[in-house]
Amino acid sequence: MTRGAMIGWAAMAAGIAIVWAIQIYAVPWTDPYLTDIIVRVGMSLLAVMGLALVLGFTGQFSLGHAGFMAVGAYTAGALVHYTHVHPVVGILAGALAAAFVGVLVGLPSLRLTGDYLAVVTLGFNGIIIVLIQNAEWLGGAKGLIGLPTFTNFGWTFTFVIIGGVAIRNVIASAQGRVFEAVRDNEIATRSLGIDTTRAKVTAFVFGAFWAGIAGGLVAFHRGSIFPTQFQYDRSIELVTMVVLGGTGSLSGPLIASSVLTALPEILRPIAQYRMVIYALLLIGMMILRPSGLLGARELTEVVAGWYRALRRHRAA
Repeated sequence: MTRGAMIGWAAMAAGIAIVWAIQIYAVPWTDPYLTDIIVRVGMSLLAVMGLALVLGFTGQFSLGHAGFMAVGAYTAGALVHYTHVHPVVGILAGALAAAFVGVLVGLPSLRLTGDYLAVVTLGFNGIIIVLIQNAEWLGGAKGLIGLPTFTNFGWTFTFVIIGGVAIRNVIASAQGRVFEAVRDNEIATRSLGIDTTRAKVTAFVFGAFWAGIAGGLVAFHRGSIFPTQFQYDRSIELVTMVVLGGTGSLSGPLIASSVLTALPEILRPIAQYRMVIYALLLIGMMILRPSGLLGARELTEVVAGWYRALRRHRAA
């Protein structure tokens, strides 16, 4: 193992240790409402980082990401409800089920591009919701209730750290370069002998896996799940977060996801105006920054640029 890899593993372990220190020593003394908002931000981060890989780094316009969250949520919920396994086992099983469905959806649909792919994935999202609503053993339209309330700050952000590191490593690998090549010019990439469909399916499955993790955490957040939580408007919301953060960036969509998840709650004191303010902020952001918050850059690059500019300013 190289020195850089050892440092990376140590940093991830340190991050997880800090998360659990906060869970044990700080969360019990924190306002439960604030903690709940932070946990919901974490669940949103997991869903968005998978979609950022699919949309931002592979260029595949998917409108069915909430469908993978539904598969993860209901697989995890049903497994725990009927077999009483540990919720972590249920969450991981839900993620694997979402990844498997990602293969089933991705193989035929990812030969398409652009609007056609968006329509197919949107249809997939609708099919998943209809199937759940008609499955009595999953609670049907009434939802699956009586699940354990397992999701907390510690588990949520443990998965966020692991997911962030995993996706960051994929993006930085040779496979990540293939994803970017497919996004930039699929025809030229195919002419080099690269199987572009396989690359797109790989990204799709990886994104579906982390959407499944997010769905599993949703299942055990309030002790119940409902089909309405995973309808197409949730998929559109996730796409909005990626676009506002900047396609081609991982940290940008994560920042946008955090802000857009927390903003409605921050504006709750002015409930009658909050959706108007929310919409105006989205419109203003797209006018002022059409490439997104960070564009194709990462937060570390932006901060480093600010630091260099500040040094030049002081030197002058």
